[in-house]
Amino acid sequence: MSQDFVGLLLAAGSASRFGSDKLQHRLPHGVPIAVQAARHLLSQLSRVVAVVRPGADETARALAAEGCEVAVCPNAEEGMGASLACAVQAAGEARGYIVALADMPFVRPSSIAAVREALEAGAVLAAPYYRRRRGHPVGIAGRFRGELATLSGDEGARGVLERHQRLLVKIPCGDPGVIRDIDAPGDLTPPLVV
Repeated sequence: MSQDFVGLLLAAGSASRFGSDKLQHRLPHGVPIAVQAARHLLSQLSRVVAVVRPGADETARALAAEGCEVAVCPNAEEGMGASLACAVQAAGEARGYIVALADMPFVRPSSIAAVREALEAGAVLAAPYYRRRRGHPVGIAGRFRGELATLSGDEGARGVLERHQRLLVKIPCGDPGVIRDIDAPGDLTPPLVV
């Protein structure tokens, strides 16, 4: 595994629609949602920085126990952009970043590897696509660090991807996990296969 790329696990959301701390909610095999997402990211990257909101001590401890570096984002309530900026600042300089969401535990390690491999091959932006829908994680070259470190609000990396759309390498994949996030308890029910 290349040490040039850092995984950024965004775990600082409010989970307001879930009704409880969704990142600590256990999947059927007993592993919390955030821990499962972290394990998949750590299986493909030697360094992962996880960003949590203030007071999320249980999530922070669980992610640190898995091997993540944990950073507390003091302004996490501003949204995903603020959390991503915090993650990039905590990670420091890198050849590239793999931005993953802690509420997406079903992303296959092979999808994460494909994004990392695209960056290794010279892509400056890369994302998996499932049935023409862009998913996560998103790979972003280190040259965008300054842009990422100044993000705010809830936009996340979307603005960077839209501003530099012609540079985006689209990675087709057969992994529905790249577009399946957990916002409400009903999202944990396996989707029907059609």
